[in-house]
Amino acid sequence: MSQNQPENHTIDLAVSARWIVPVVPRGRVLEFCSLLINDDCIVGICPQAEIGKRYHAQQHLQLADSVLLPGLINAHGHAPMTLLRGYADDLPLESWLNNYIWPTEQRWVSPEFVADGSELAIAEMLQSGTTCFSDMYFFPESTAEVCHKAGMRAQLNFPVFEFANAWADSADDCIHKGLSLRDELRSNPLLSFAFGPHAPYTVSDATFRKIATYLAELQMPMHIHLHETAQEVADSIKEHGERPIERLAKLDLLGPLTQCVHFTQVTSQDIELLQTWQSSVIHCPHSNLKLASGFTPVQKLLNANVRVALGTDGAASNNSLNMFSEMKTAALLAKTLAERADACPAESALEMATIKGAEALGLEALIGSLEPGKQADFIAVDMSHADMQPVYDVVSQLVYGAAASRVSHVWIAGRPLLENNRLLSLDAQALKQKAQLWQQKITQR
Repeated sequence: MSQNQPENHTIDLAVSARWIVPVVPRGRVLEFCSLLINDDCIVGICPQAEIGKRYHAQQHLQLADSVLLPGLINAHGHAPMTLLRGYADDLPLESWLNNYIWPTEQRWVSPEFVADGSELAIAEMLQSGTTCFSDMYFFPESTAEVCHKAGMRAQLNFPVFEFANAWADSADDCIHKGLSLRDELRSNPLLSFAFGPHAPYTVSDATFRKIATYLAELQMPMHIHLHETAQEVADSIKEHGERPIERLAKLDLLGPLTQCVHFTQVTSQDIELLQTWQSSVIHCPHSNLKLASGFTPVQKLLNANVRVALGTDGAASNNSLNMFSEMKTAALLAKTLAERADACPAESALEMATIKGAEALGLEALIGSLEPGKQADFIAVDMSHADMQPVYDVVSQLVYGAAASRVSHVWIAGRPLLENNRLLSLDAQALKQKAQLWQQKITQR
């Protein structure tokens, strides 16, 4: 709660709600309180009965039946691939990639494709309560431009491949273009950047060594697909004589800002390496299930104090960018794998989609919880609908209920981007038309 504020302190915005879930400290749920915003930051939280006595709010929004919580953080995705949603469903991973996704990308990926797909993804994420996403895709400059126009927060992981692609001619070219983009946009408060070596099987040791040097010098995050399938691990052992995470450790690529995406193949030795280097696991439950990649042992990781965040992956391997759905599935999978109904409780799932995602991205000082001094990235969920009633435990209802469809308001850095279910910075009808045009192009023969 805010303390020692002068009487009649002027603020830009007060949002009063039935509940506020700040996430930090863990387990706290505030009732009949107001979230106080000035400029782009959270000032504090105070009881609704006191707001008129202590503050003068330029705008006071009252959401009597709603819950306020931090905006959700999608810690792994490929935003432009919304344009491939449902394009090649129900196929094994290797066939899906080699016979459909990669050939289609080779033909169609361009700055325009990336911009239109990213715009569509941002609209979907805002409408379902996501205020920050971590993305790995070609032409990140196009995604950055769309984020800037829409007011969306993102960490852009510029991809690094050994082979030529639509965006770059080589691994060195990927690195050069990515770092140049970082330098160009480093003053943008909503954008951060990370190295995005695609995976151990698409990047050489020589390139990894170069990345390790940059990581040490620039203190940047690294985002990588790792231990996604049993085949990936088996191939690494055959080619390198060690598991992929062991290879990364020897190349000095593990650390607190290393984001290990998927990580379905896990041994006790793998967990020890994650513990030693304080690296994060980005769990993508729906994508892993759809592609039959395997199961991330979430409760084992939590028991070992390994940081776990959540991501949707791209819409081509998920069909949805709904982080509330990922929370529910992550919790249910964890319970099944652990054979314990009390594994990964609702509070843990919500943390994985908020503060743990912020920590994994190195942004915990800015976002992930509703604390004074942090950026005003928050959402409102309307709990008045029949499918959200009755409310015995508001956090449980958020995780296990139909919360994504009930997101009514979204703010990023204090700026409203969704108001009464209406997008304010994007044209929903234009997005629909662009998506339909791409569908017609991609399916033409």
